[in-house]
Amino acid sequence: MAVVMVAGLLGLAGCASEQGAAGAERTDATAGTPTAASPSAPASPSAPATPPVGSPRPSPVPVTGPDQLLVTMEVTGGFAGVQKEVALRGDGTVHTTDKGERAVRRTSAAQFTELRTLLGDPALDDVSDFTKNMQAADLFQYTLRFGGRTVRTDLSAEEPALDRLVHALSAWLPK
Repeated sequence: MAVVMVAGLLGLAGCASEQGAAGAERTDATAGTPTAASPSAPASPSAPATPPVGSPRPSPVPVTGPDQLLVTMEVTGGFAGVQKEVALRGDGTVHTTDKGERAVRRTSAAQFTELRTLLGDPALDDVSDFTKNMQAADLFQYTLRFGGRTVRTDLSAEEPALDRLVHALSAWLPK
């Protein structure tokens, strides 16, 4: 149990430090104007984005319009009482909130396709809507909303497709 908790915390810390959204174009959320840009892109999640051999190959979820909300993820908990949120929209923008601070960044075409492909993974259909270790304390809690469903997890269950999605979205959260 402690190993899972430590691994989960280390995995999140690794995402935040290794996969920051440095390559995303920052936009002032109130003015809607670019405030900074960097030529480098966030690293891909450490877990492969492709399913194991023999599994159906995921395809990107379709986009119906720029205002479409593809996925939201809220991260809460931990010792520090974290409360962060990330949302991916159909126009390729990623909206984040942390401690009342809002930011908007733009994904590259490749990043947008990768996130949509993770969302289109058929293995997500088999993920339970509620996977939490009720005996563990201080684990981050993740609430994801996508495809008409809500999934709540602390990443204590072995769900590779969900883990890949959470780690990819976590890369966009402020450090």
